Amino acid sequence: RISGTMNNPFQHIVEPLAPNDSHQCFYNLTKLQDPRYDRLPFSIRVLLESAVRNCDEFLVKRSDVESILNWKKTQTQTVEVPFRPARVILQDFTGVPAVVDFAAMRDAVMKLGGDPEKINPVCPADLVIDHSIQLIHFPKKKIIKNIVQEPLLGIMCYFVITPVLQKNQDLEFDRNKERFQFLKWGSKAFRNMRIIPPGSGIVHQVNLEYLARVVFNQDGYYYPDSLVGTDSHTTMIDGLGVLGWGVGGIEAEAVMLGQPISMVLPEVVGYKLHGTPDKLITSTDIVLTVTKDLRQVGVVGKFVEFFGPGVAQLSIADRATIANMCPEYGATAAFFPVDNVSIQYLEQTGEQLAYLKAVGMYRDYNDASQDPDFTKVVELDLSTVVPCCSGPKRPQDRIPVSYMKKDFENCLGEKQGFKGFQVAPDRHNTIVPFQYNDTEYSLSHGSVVIAAITSCTNTSNPSVMLGAGLLAKKAIELGLSVKPYIKTSLSPGSGVVTYYLKKSGVMNYLAQLGFEVVGYGCMTCIGNSGPLPEPVVEAITKGDLVAAGVLSGNRNFEGRVHPNTRANYLASPPLVIAYAIAGTVRIDFEREPIAVNSNGQEIFLRDIWPTRNEIQAVEREFVIPSMFKEVYEKIEKVNERWNSLIAPSDKLYTWDTNSTYIKSPPFFDGLTMKLQPPSSINDAYVLLNFGDSVTTDHISPAGNIARNSPAARYLTSRGLTPRDFNSYGSRRGNDAVMARGTFANIRLFNKFLNKQAPQTIYLPTGETLDVFDAAERYQQAGIPLLILAGKEYGSGSSRDWAAKGPFLLGIKAVLAESYERIHRSNLVGMGVIPLEYLPGQTADSLGLTGRERYTIIIPGQLTPRMKVDVKLDTGKTFQVQMRFDTDVELAYFHHGGILNYMIRKMSGK
Repeated sequence: RISGTMNNPFQHIVEPLAPNDSHQCFYNLTKLQDPRYDRLPFSIRVLLESAVRNCDEFLVKRSDVESILNWKKTQTQTVEVPFRPARVILQDFTGVPAVVDFAAMRDAVMKLGGDPEKINPVCPADLVIDHSIQLIHFPKKKIIKNIVQEPLLGIMCYFVITPVLQKNQDLEFDRNKERFQFLKWGSKAFRNMRIIPPGSGIVHQVNLEYLARVVFNQDGYYYPDSLVGTDSHTTMIDGLGVLGWGVGGIEAEAVMLGQPISMVLPEVVGYKLHGTPDKLITSTDIVLTVTKDLRQVGVVGKFVEFFGPGVAQLSIADRATIANMCPEYGATAAFFPVDNVSIQYLEQTGEQLAYLKAVGMYRDYNDASQDPDFTKVVELDLSTVVPCCSGPKRPQDRIPVSYMKKDFENCLGEKQGFKGFQVAPDRHNTIVPFQYNDTEYSLSHGSVVIAAITSCTNTSNPSVMLGAGLLAKKAIELGLSVKPYIKTSLSPGSGVVTYYLKKSGVMNYLAQLGFEVVGYGCMTCIGNSGPLPEPVVEAITKGDLVAAGVLSGNRNFEGRVHPNTRANYLASPPLVIAYAIAGTVRIDFEREPIAVNSNGQEIFLRDIWPTRNEIQAVEREFVIPSMFKEVYEKIEKVNERWNSLIAPSDKLYTWDTNSTYIKSPPFFDGLTMKLQPPSSINDAYVLLNFGDSVTTDHISPAGNIARNSPAARYLTSRGLTPRDFNSYGSRRGNDAVMARGTFANIRLFNKFLNKQAPQTIYLPTGETLDVFDAAERYQQAGIPLLILAGKEYGSGSSRDWAAKGPFLLGIKAVLAESYERIHRSNLVGMGVIPLEYLPGQTADSLGLTGRERYTIIIPGQLTPRMKVDVKLDTGKTFQVQMRFDTDVELAYFHHGGILNYMIRKMSGK
């Protein structure tokens, strides 16, 4: 895979890194002797190196190298270039369907007379099982003198084991044994595929702390580490100086099979950091400020590259926190070039540092002469950052903590929307009493019922985690507590976190407030928050309350965290604890006490908030490099239940027709080697009519399976009871469940109904049906389907089922004002046509109701971004743009999708 062959036209710039060692070489880009190279953004240099090294005049051409070198001009010309990342990373929610597709592709290749073993990753692929564990059991608040430290299931003692954690991990394995067996089969059947077992941590944190190389040394060549991942927050690794971003699972599968990514050469926004943050500011405050700032700038589809003296003050963990939330501000990547802090973090060898310096990819953030050219420059003075949260429904809606109470109360009365709940004024102060554990409590609007320290965004950062621990210590010492009905949790991204929390002595204080380790995985951040106590749910329902969740995650879209928390706020781990103690988000911490202790003393947040200097002192003493090595040196072998799991060893998977987790998908049924010419979409009905910001959570839910949903009815018909339903995410290997779960989010707002519900109007009769049931009727009648949408269609997590599901529902095209980058790519990968209104046009401006029938004229000869005609049964005609952005995407469409393309290619005919 690594170039170095004689047919590479750039072979002449290959040289040994050390003069006396001809076996360790690199492509020395400085020997191109092109002055444009020194002015390129560092992120673009990574793309250039890949193109030079892999240039074969077939998949990667000399003209592609020239296009990248000429970035200053080509960045605005929609120029397509190929990129071959060094590796691929997956998590189990997206990894299971990828392995299912690989297994089904092997079957299809065999049926077409090809060699099924050609379906095999040709670049390293790491799959981390982190999305399966759910927060079913949560800790009781009580004084704990000693945290249980005995190892469980062979997991080493730095993975702090508590009874609650043991129950959640046991339940995870019991529920997902079938999926885990399938993944273990995949690790045997496919070369270059490594599985990190459950209970190890969160994919992006494991990637940062363990899997990242920064520099590859393989097959006799040094080259930059780079990757794509099947999770939008893959960008976290950009904080280490490793270029990576999220792609659809479908696109990742093609990369694993040796296809380069076809991408439009991006603009690069330079984000200059300067100034010094206040001593009370956390990295979370900085990232939420950056997120709002860049959302306003508009960086969708662009790279962001950070520079300036302020970067030098940030740790790798701080940079990774900022890079992690790149999808929330809409960029493709958020790159921090490698500097001395990056090298020290990974304890890189002298040879790797020498390579980075020789190739011009190592920088000094205090040296302005190294600043490259950017498309535009945006600046942030770190001294202006204030403590903040984001919410109640979107991560970009930043709120200063000092304004939090007023903002929530404003949201209560505002019209239903991103910043509104439309609660009648006479109900703003509703109070609902309830009994919990024989004690009476009460809930009101803004009451906190979920408080979760979760997500790699923050648990990878020792400063905010130790800050939370020090705050908990001060709170306990002043006699503060958390109400027992609040679902508190701590789900670290790796064993390193519990190692330093335990060593520094703050774990006990966290546990006393209820922030005990409940699992090593994503949990609340992805909606695996589990059920709330029944009395709490009853009180919320009785009062129709806007209850709140506060979490240290990266996503808070409506319906994602929990169906009973309509307001969800992203916050730093110390603030998560603060709001848990307060019990409400309707508090002004500057003027109101966080609580009154048993002595009647009013305690304010400022009384327990640790300073940056306090945190750094503890961090210097207890966060040491040796703990990373100790935690990770046996990470792939420590889970005894995984080790003892028996999986098949055949190269072709034997599908179990009785399985409700793993099912052979119908994507390749009837596939032949012959291509069908493109044809128009005639007399399509609109299945769903949406407004702006429909997320992949709306399209393809990852949370619990509602008992009255089509997916629940299917599982019940297979003999399962509700307690065995598990989550949508865990069943992504079964197309029958996922098709029924498509558009099953209870917060789905369909203009046809003018309310939130996972339903639509079956237009031929006017009946209101579940979305799947309506789609099934249309398909039985042979009627094609269309979706109408507004801006940012498909924003949120990169879910391949958000494209696969609509495909299986019979949706032929989506017509939207704009798309989230990954989701548009996924639609293309499944052969669903992404259509876009022309500038200045919308459904409203065109007078579209969605009740018309649509004919989309698809000509025989297609070109990227061409305009096509749409004709309605009303006689109206207008044009839209087909969002096939490259010739490669058109090739995928002609084949009926990227996987069909790969099957035909691998069949060798």
